[in-house]
Amino acid sequence: MELNEVIITRAIIDRYYDKLKNNLDVDIAIVGGGPSGLVAGYYLAKAGKKVALFERKLSIGGGMWGGGMMFNEIVVQKDAISILEEFNVRCVQYEDIYYTCDSIETITSLVAGAIRAGMTIFNCISAEDVMMRKDRVIGLVLNWSPVEMAGLHIDPLTIRSKYVIDSTGHATEIVKVVHQKVPGTLLTETGDIEGEKSMWSEKAETLTLENTKEVFPGLWVAGMAANATFGGPRMGPIFGGMLLSGKKAAHEIIPLL
Repeated sequence: MELNEVIITRAIIDRYYDKLKNNLDVDIAIVGGGPSGLVAGYYLAKAGKKVALFERKLSIGGGMWGGGMMFNEIVVQKDAISILEEFNVRCVQYEDIYYTCDSIETITSLVAGAIRAGMTIFNCISAEDVMMRKDRVIGLVLNWSPVEMAGLHIDPLTIRSKYVIDSTGHATEIVKVVHQKVPGTLLTETGDIEGEKSMWSEKAETLTLENTKEVFPGLWVAGMAANATFGGPRMGPIFGGMLLSGKKAAHEIIPLL
């Protein structure tokens, strides 16, 4: 049978819009497809929750792809190895509590595992705003990333969610929107975004977990976004805190649903 280009196009349109319409009202909307967002989505979906993740870039994975300075190896401390074992990522002990993993294998395994657990990923979509009611975040305002990049004046669409997780890393993109536009104050010490501090790996890995929490009614932070929001330092190419942060966010949100 001869391949028909119109059928190919129709198949893509039909399947994509089925997927999009099925995720207009979700339990959790995650913004940012780095390791903490993927791990959070995996555990939420595994628990039977409806989860959609929105990534503005074409590729999923955040900064993990590049390892350290484009050496595509990452370090993960022993405390987080059990998470990677759940995704069948191969890691090699380096010394004491340190393990190394191929960054490409790690991120592709996290992505595949999260999707197979039931999370839906939308790439090339930016969250430009939040949907709010009184003093609570109840969803996201979305547009195509190329529209945002081109500066075109095209109205967005919205999705509703019971909770939003900002896992956008250093940028804290959703927290910034809420801080600037939504009435009320953030649940930080000053009520503002405290800002990321310079590198201190030990402190950063500890604070990543401590700072993984609700920062505004309906809005949680995970991963580096948690440290940047609450004033923790950066940690560099060690990723155990990112993984554990995603797991913590999921496990603390699940009972709230």
